[in-house]
Amino acid sequence: MKSNWKLWFSKHLLVKFAVAFLLVGLAFRLLFVRSTDLSPNIETPFPEKIVASEPTIIEEVQQNEEQIAESGKCNLFVGDWVSNPSGPIYTNKSCPLIESHQNCMRNGRPDTGYLYWRWNPRGCELPPFNPKRFLEIMRNKSWALIGDSISRNHVQSLLCMLSTVERPIHVYHDKEYKSRRWNFPTYNFTISVIWSPFLVKAKIFEDYNGVSTSEVQLHLDQLDKQWTDLYPNLDYMIISTGKWFLKASIYYEKNEVLGCHYCSKKNFKDLGFDFAYRKALRNVMNFVATSNHKGLIMFRTSTPDHFENGEWSSGGTCRRKSPVKEGEMQLKDIHRILRDIELEEFKNATMKASSNGVNLKLLDVNPLSLLRPDGHPGPYREYHPFARDKKAKVQNDCLHWCLPGPIDSWNDLIMEMVVNG
Repeated sequence: MKSNWKLWFSKHLLVKFAVAFLLVGLAFRLLFVRSTDLSPNIETPFPEKIVASEPTIIEEVQQNEEQIAESGKCNLFVGDWVSNPSGPIYTNKSCPLIESHQNCMRNGRPDTGYLYWRWNPRGCELPPFNPKRFLEIMRNKSWALIGDSISRNHVQSLLCMLSTVERPIHVYHDKEYKSRRWNFPTYNFTISVIWSPFLVKAKIFEDYNGVSTSEVQLHLDQLDKQWTDLYPNLDYMIISTGKWFLKASIYYEKNEVLGCHYCSKKNFKDLGFDFAYRKALRNVMNFVATSNHKGLIMFRTSTPDHFENGEWSSGGTCRRKSPVKEGEMQLKDIHRILRDIELEEFKNATMKASSNGVNLKLLDVNPLSLLRPDGHPGPYREYHPFARDKKAKVQNDCLHWCLPGPIDSWNDLIMEMVVNG
């Protein structure tokens, strides 16, 4: 009887265990289904319309993303400056190609923190510029940087980085050394800087220090032959313009005066610099887009200055020693007008360029440059400006860039655009 009781107990226990197991399973199933119904379906290709939250980035960056973001690729021009302990690949001592006004180290700039940053796009890795690989890719090719003194600033940066592999030979210069050309003999590769600050035909009346004796005469319907005559034979170009359009100017079309900008002593209608800038850029973009050129043409956006407490001619300075974060510094109104026109005219030209097989790309250095108020020569555009008087009042340059400096990161961008499109 004792044996029968044990058997009955064992069967009873087994039934209880089975029932308990089924109940637990049912409860888990109900819980899982319930939690699945409450979770958002993040994989749906057609999500329901939602109310947008307040934007967390400044309008300029949103506009930039709309203009140049490509499907499936990250935006190279939206990101942050991050620490780069290795620093630049050249110095003022290793590169003799740096102009004195941008040679901040030789001129006695005491801080060096501005040298140890690199541009880091969000959502992808930007490889550092590889001068050896760049020269190999550019074998038997020609480059030109076309524009104003910022283009000259940039070409020196590019040459300094490439000179870590091979020292270029200077093969040409114009009378004023504004347009120049270099050759890398091992690679049969040439780089030129072509002086054309307006990109259209211009008569400029000013001395070496930028002091004007009369208004600039701008022919808005005639492109500058300094670059258009060379254009068909160039494989790669970076075209840019910008702040020169802020100068006092008289505007011509078909050799007749249209009006002017900042010319109160003349009996002409003041049309404003934005009128001329849009008209000139539209003609430049149309020329490029309809050219059937088979190389790569980059249009570089204009760069902001960082004068504070004044401007170039009114005692402005730039004393910051590190980058700023996005949103901490806004574009000045004038720079925003220039930028808006640039992005609009570029966008209008891209469809026409594509239909003609022209490879036109935007090199949008404006957003990343805005975040580097620490990268300018400031008072160190001159050699040891405070050697005799520590309180001396000296001219500051808060427009051009120290070499080495932030402008070197532009070469990371152009190499990525060349290698990966």
